Amino acid sequence: MFALFERQIVDYHKTDSVDAPMHNPYEDGTFENVLWEKSHIDTVQWHLEDLIRPEDVDPVEALRLKRWIDRSNQRRTDMVERIDDYYMQQFASVEVRPDAKINTETPAWAIDRLSILALKIYHFGIEVARKDVSAEQHERCEAKYKTLLEQKADLMQAIDDLLKELSTGQKKMKLYRQMKMYNDPSLNPMLYNKK
Repeated sequence: MFALFERQIVDYHKTDSVDAPMHNPYEDGTFENVLWEKSHIDTVQWHLEDLIRPEDVDPVEALRLKRWIDRSNQRRTDMVERIDDYYMQQFASVEVRPDAKINTETPAWAIDRLSILALKIYHFGIEVARKDVSAEQHERCEAKYKTLLEQKADLMQAIDDLLKELSTGQKKMKLYRQMKMYNDPSLNPMLYNKK
């Protein structure tokens, strides 16, 4: 899974453009296709957030980017829920043990964190390789990079453990949808009061 995220991030950076179309190498309907799209959404959003950060960004452009980020956040949540639907289906026939517990997060939200972690590792790798920085900055970046790699190993192990526990009924899967209100014109007062 992490290798797929890495490939998608490298593929994005061939153009390094938020406007470039996604080239998903996996067949529609496959789990890998969903993971690739999810990673692409995260990668584009990472760069949208970079574009909006400069103090001198044009206010009209900043608003356009903010709206794009909002739509991206909704798509990201929708993709996480699709991944969880996949796992719900995978584990639907598992006999859950009476003492099974619920995990603090679903597999998909852990995978979401892994996707973001892949982006951090990629970008910190660039910072570690820079030659135009002080020795102190290089040391700070290298220490953070090593921590991110440790976090990657831990998170991948935790995801593997969770999937195994779900597949053997040691843990039970329960979904709560995010129920975001900010994009829903029937639930966000700033939108429904405009009517």
